[in-house]
Amino acid sequence: MSDPAAVMNLPRRDAGDKLRGRTKYTIDRVRPDTLHAALLRAEVPAGRIVRLDVSAALAMPGVRAVATGRDAPGLYGIGIADHPLLAVDAIRYHGEPIAAVAAETPEAARAAVRAIVLEIEPLVPVLTMAEALAPGAPLVHEHWRAYDVLTEGAARSGNVAWEARTSRGDVEAAFARDDVRVVESRFVVGRQSHVPFEPRVAIGAWEDGRAHIQTSTQVPWTVRGVTGRALGLAPGQVRVTVPPVGGGFGLKFDATIEPITALLARMSGRSVVLENSRQEEMATCLCRENAEIVIRSAVTADGEIVGREAVVLMDCGAYGGEQVFLTTMTAHTLGGNYRVGAMRLVSRAVYTNTPPNGAFRACNGVYNTFALERHTDEICDALGLDPLAFRKRNVAGDGDLGATGQRFESDVLAPMIDRMEALRTRTGTMEAGADGRLYGMATVVGTWFVFTGPSAATVHLNADGGAVLVTSGVEIGSGTMVQALPQIVAGELGLDPASVVVREADTDAAGLDVGVGGGRTTVSIGAASVSACVEVREKLLKSAAEMLQTRPEDLVLTKGRVEIGGRPGSGTTIAAVVQHAHWTTGPISGSGAFTAAGTPAMSGCAMGHFIDALDIPVFVVHEAEVAVDPDTGHVEVLAYRVVQDVGRALNPRAILGQIQGGVVQGLGYALHEEVTITKDGRIAQDGFETYRVPLAGDAVPVAVDLFEGAPSIGPLGTKGAGEVPILGVGAAIACAVARAIGKPVHRLPLTPPRVLRLLHDREPTPELNHIAADFSDNILA
Repeated sequence: MSDPAAVMNLPRRDAGDKLRGRTKYTIDRVRPDTLHAALLRAEVPAGRIVRLDVSAALAMPGVRAVATGRDAPGLYGIGIADHPLLAVDAIRYHGEPIAAVAAETPEAARAAVRAIVLEIEPLVPVLTMAEALAPGAPLVHEHWRAYDVLTEGAARSGNVAWEARTSRGDVEAAFARDDVRVVESRFVVGRQSHVPFEPRVAIGAWEDGRAHIQTSTQVPWTVRGVTGRALGLAPGQVRVTVPPVGGGFGLKFDATIEPITALLARMSGRSVVLENSRQEEMATCLCRENAEIVIRSAVTADGEIVGREAVVLMDCGAYGGEQVFLTTMTAHTLGGNYRVGAMRLVSRAVYTNTPPNGAFRACNGVYNTFALERHTDEICDALGLDPLAFRKRNVAGDGDLGATGQRFESDVLAPMIDRMEALRTRTGTMEAGADGRLYGMATVVGTWFVFTGPSAATVHLNADGGAVLVTSGVEIGSGTMVQALPQIVAGELGLDPASVVVREADTDAAGLDVGVGGGRTTVSIGAASVSACVEVREKLLKSAAEMLQTRPEDLVLTKGRVEIGGRPGSGTTIAAVVQHAHWTTGPISGSGAFTAAGTPAMSGCAMGHFIDALDIPVFVVHEAEVAVDPDTGHVEVLAYRVVQDVGRALNPRAILGQIQGGVVQGLGYALHEEVTITKDGRIAQDGFETYRVPLAGDAVPVAVDLFEGAPSIGPLGTKGAGEVPILGVGAAIACAVARAIGKPVHRLPLTPPRVLRLLHDREPTPELNHIAADFSDNILA
């Protein structure tokens, strides 16, 4: 076998086409005879549908179908089935789709939407989590008890869609000790919009009695399942194929528009395309959720953390969706950085009458890392401890317990902090660049994980000696499908990575995969691909042994050839062996699979979790230097450094690109991007005129050290590298700004007006009175 490390720093094979505009995205695959869909959306955040009459719309020129919630009554969701495809009786957020029209042109579809007669009785909405949790608050879901529970184990009640809890050790006793100082911190973070270049778009068709959906998604099998459930179809009646995806970042875990196209296609007998406008995308998008966090820690005078408890409220918006799953993350992102004697955490997904929220790169982890690292600095301030020394002493290491009682393997974070100090020494600091402004520097740590889950792969060898990899993996812009996976397959089979073709995802051709996200593609699909290559390799060597009259175990695969070990030039090409096999034993192919190893948690520690413990923890250390203008509140990032745990770097070039992009995206979250909800429940920032994403001038070169060698069950020791780069950015910037201005930071983003308020003691400290002082009052019985 060739060593994949010998073919490192591969360029992206799709780069040329993307730069020249040749890549065919979903919208580029629309045929001339395709109908165009438009949606009637609610213009109130809460209400009851009194009248819905679509007859005038059906009579409009060019209209071929109009669908309402009565045409697709099935409910879907994650953990709980609470989400209708189209509103039936209740309106739960501003922008909720109520009816869908398919017509010959986009203009005709929009005109028909305007012709629909809709009467809504407005109801009093709950727009904040404080309102939703208040005694006697209106219920976003009046009949929540009747919903199908798809995953057992969590507590639910009223406007609490899902509650996940973690408890390990005697926390009460830890806080009762007379040698500890109790430090409490409260934090608030807002929403963040994904804004990928390509909005959500899907093309639905009805072929041979089945739905066929082409869509820009990260989760083709989820689209298959949701479409089946919403339309009352068996899963096998839905086929999903995925062209190249123009960015995802978690937004395209959503599966709300695809079933609508399938429904309209079934009703009209024509293919139907539905594409969100940028305004629709941002006004109804799955933002990173806003959250509210309270953390209390009991710490001895010399810096031992003996007890910790935390409450995290996550606004899921009108439907549980991905937030139900993401409540799991709190145990690992807020409870994974440090060694703690006893710990209890509760994470709640809370219904509000606002647009639903969802997964966003390092979901849940970005703001929990911000909160935990700021809390860590506040502990050090209260006890007079050096923040970096405190971290080095307390970071989780070999044999230490995580929040759910799993034991971490190996010392990783402490050596990474040492590597950060060495990186800083090599690069130097930028304090002189502050030029009279307020200067701050901070080093923070973070814990993420690779979500493994099931993946399948099939590898076929071609007569020319190349290979085809068939999976349900999706190329969302990270490059994994065009860099890491070809490299892994090539390394296993002694091929040039350029000769390995990766097929576009097709649920009819490839096995189950839970989707691209969570840093799992290289690990899970890579492991499944390695497994498939084992079968291919066995068949290939057996056929070659017959041709070369030697034993299979004496053969090696290298540079597109099968050679007798120790005798270069003695063998033949892989192409010749494959052609021989075609006429003797048959085509050479193999299939493989991979799923979670199932790392155990301590019995009784985790309740309501989808992932009790981490198969593959991933760690980061981030460091930021900032300068704050005391007159304007503007924060300039002078320097940024990252030490990232990568397991094994198969392609450093690709990883460095992910880190640079992730840090810039994190700077947007930390400094610029702010989503607010208006009094009538709308997202106020629904376009680039009002939503401030990082610009070219905001980008800062990132100094990077890739930390290799930490344990991983990934193929060749790899870990996912695309998700985690954003994890520590909000924390590093907030801690650096707090040190620069000498004021505590409890909210993100740190926009100039907020920083000025902090400087002049006019930024209120979050009160969060709806989070009870007694931990037990924050959990459901």
